[in-house]
Amino acid sequence: MVFGRTKIITLFGDPEEKPSEEQKQGLFQRMKEAVTRTRENLSDRIEEVVSFRKEIDRDTLDDLEATLIAADLGTTTTTEVLNALRERVDRKQIGNVDELKRVLKDELLQILERANSQPARPVEGEPEVIIVVGVNGTGKTTTVGKLATVLASQQKNVILCAADTFRAAAIEQLEIWAQRAGVEVIKTKAGGDPSAALFDALNAARARSADYVIVDTAGRLHTKTGLMAELEKMRRTAQRIIPSAPHETLLVMDATTGQNGLQQARLFTESAGVTGIVLTKLDGTAKGGVVVAISRELGLPVRYVGVGEKAGDLLRFDAKEFIDSLFE
Repeated sequence: MVFGRTKIITLFGDPEEKPSEEQKQGLFQRMKEAVTRTRENLSDRIEEVVSFRKEIDRDTLDDLEATLIAADLGTTTTTEVLNALRERVDRKQIGNVDELKRVLKDELLQILERANSQPARPVEGEPEVIIVVGVNGTGKTTTVGKLATVLASQQKNVILCAADTFRAAAIEQLEIWAQRAGVEVIKTKAGGDPSAALFDALNAARARSADYVIVDTAGRLHTKTGLMAELEKMRRTAQRIIPSAPHETLLVMDATTGQNGLQQARLFTESAGVTGIVLTKLDGTAKGGVVVAISRELGLPVRYVGVGEKAGDLLRFDAKEFIDSLFE
């Protein structure tokens, strides 16, 4: 969407185009289906914990601790939430399981909203550059392809940059996604310089008045230091062509790895200037509480969640819908 020379970021939806009630219901239903296993692991277990006690007290919350950790909220987030619940219990503000769930929902939502309240940046008169990072196996290249499909469906001019030149078949995989989305891909030879591919992609984007350049990056080099140095080189290359770039650096994480993926995430956030998270394979885990842990511990917004293998299975993340889907 363009206002004069200022293009308002549409990566997370046009602010003037509100989804219809039917669309909202459809997205909420898909989120509910994606977190079915987590909901059974969390909400149903809360019912069991409370059923064994006559009242909601501190002992009840002690039993609840294992449930929250099993949902992969992590010890830090679990401790924060339980401390808030204990204050309410001590003041006799939680009398039954419904009130317990309501207060728990409020606490989890507050954590998510703190991290997900970061406003989008306007992009003035240039293609918006989105660098996608993450370790191999998280679904990084697939996410790039799905995101291209989402934007192309909004009639955006998208160029993909195949800058993962180290992983076997990564370029070919991205080309397949580009064909499906009907977008162009700029590439170099396997084993080539990723920054050279990015340089060519950004020049092509400016020449063709593209709306977006989405950059697939390597998930593994010989050392972690080498990986981060390469990403920094790419950032400098982007800024030579478009001084305000990159406008987003999205870290792709695999929800099924849970807490184990957080250390990898910290490495990227410290070294790669990550501005948001894409959480894949949310439908394949009973530990969807990791969404809250990520937001709490990394202080980063979750931008999208992957809920399947198809092109349309990349959902824009909505904190309230996500929390509601865990309890309804």
